[in-house]
Amino acid sequence: MSNAKRLHPISAVTNFFKQLKELIFPFVALLVFGTRVSERELGFLFSSVLIIILVLVMGIVSWLRFSYRLEEGELRIEYGVFVRKKRYIPFERIQSLDLSEGLLHRPFGLVKVKVETAGSSGSADAEAVLTAITKEEANQIQGIIAQSKNKQTEVENIEQAVFTPEIQESILYKISPKELFLLASTSGGVGVVISAVFAFLTQFDELIPFEKVFKEMAQFISNGVVIITLFVFIGFLIAWLLALVGTMVKYADFTVKITGKDIVISRGLLEKRQITIPLNRIQAIRMSENILRQPLGLCSVYIISAGGSVSNSESSKVLLLPAVKKERVVGLIQDHLPIAVSESPFNPLPYRALTRYVFRGCLFALPFVITLIVVFKLWGTLSLLLFLLFGGWSYLMYKDAGWKIEDQQLSVRYRALVKHTLYMKKHKMQSLDYKESIFQRRRELASITSIIKSGMGAVGGTVVDLEKEDAKAIYEWYSSKRKAPL
Repeated sequence: MSNAKRLHPISAVTNFFKQLKELIFPFVALLVFGTRVSERELGFLFSSVLIIILVLVMGIVSWLRFSYRLEEGELRIEYGVFVRKKRYIPFERIQSLDLSEGLLHRPFGLVKVKVETAGSSGSADAEAVLTAITKEEANQIQGIIAQSKNKQTEVENIEQAVFTPEIQESILYKISPKELFLLASTSGGVGVVISAVFAFLTQFDELIPFEKVFKEMAQFISNGVVIITLFVFIGFLIAWLLALVGTMVKYADFTVKITGKDIVISRGLLEKRQITIPLNRIQAIRMSENILRQPLGLCSVYIISAGGSVSNSESSKVLLLPAVKKERVVGLIQDHLPIAVSESPFNPLPYRALTRYVFRGCLFALPFVITLIVVFKLWGTLSLLLFLLFGGWSYLMYKDAGWKIEDQQLSVRYRALVKHTLYMKKHKMQSLDYKESIFQRRRELASITSIIKSGMGAVGGTVVDLEKEDAKAIYEWYSSKRKAPL
């Protein structure tokens, strides 16, 4: 593949829509804060049409000026409209190729390829993006890079090689219709849908007669609380259904495969996405249980990876198992990932830490209670029930917190709104902080925070109010000589 190749012509269309998308907010700002369209209608319309034409021309020119090729062990890209730029990416620096199929790609059998490298984790974009190439070309690129890394062929012969996969592939997990429904129905998408609807409506206060609507609503409210409650329920039901359908479309056909030394995750109905993560880039495993899934015995499992970029943070925290029974996790991933997820019990916190957890919870509720009592007087005293609510939640935080060390691996468990369990290898941990406040010292308690590198930043797990001797033992275990496995 030493000859320079262009992207598919549909790339010009995607460039056009991408640039047009970036111009939406300036146009909205001009409409909202600028002069009204009726005052300078012709000038505004003419300028808008001219800008759209220029954006379309720039999209076509960008496509014509973009070329790529594989040569001498490198992915070589040339681009630029006014200034010609060249980017050479050695195969050994490429960590993963993430493939996706949008609505414009699928009719033509095309994919979008994002090239992630070790040096792109701190940048705003992926190292390189091939916006529209055929699936055959994408597979050939993947094969050539894999052959180069595995040293199966000489570098000078790679450019003419046609990839024939010899690496064994096994399906680790495939989502079932029941699990897809449970995933969608227990997601937090309802609030997102409602917020998006309100944000959308507030942009059109000049087109929608809100004052008249509010008057009609006030008259409607006077007709009865039951009818209002019914309509509120219907509104939330519609929002839940929209979130349900959106999540099911997004995670349809969710499949996890092990291919050689990589783990490949694909999903999506309308837009198909595929993420490839080298096993040696996995930094940690995180198991999360939200308040809706925990009573059902469900959890979500994430891979914390060293890859990803600012604009592609999904590559650094990748959903591995969307919503599965907790007891299935060990059997699904135990022999396939470099980090173990065991069923052995965690070391709990000492009983004397419970009072500190409950005190912090009640202290957090205090400003809300005082405010409600001041505003609503007698009725505000009902807010005292918040002390029971926050105190009960603090007890759950205390009960769920814990830690354990198994050989060269540290596991910590903690809770805020979501219960998290983080599994980490010692040589993958960036740091471990030991903290001991004046109040903790009186009760022989301490806290630890473990930090794991994750793409553009870091992921941490904090356990508060451990037994002081336990916290010291964890710190000494981490401070001892760390050796990466051979």
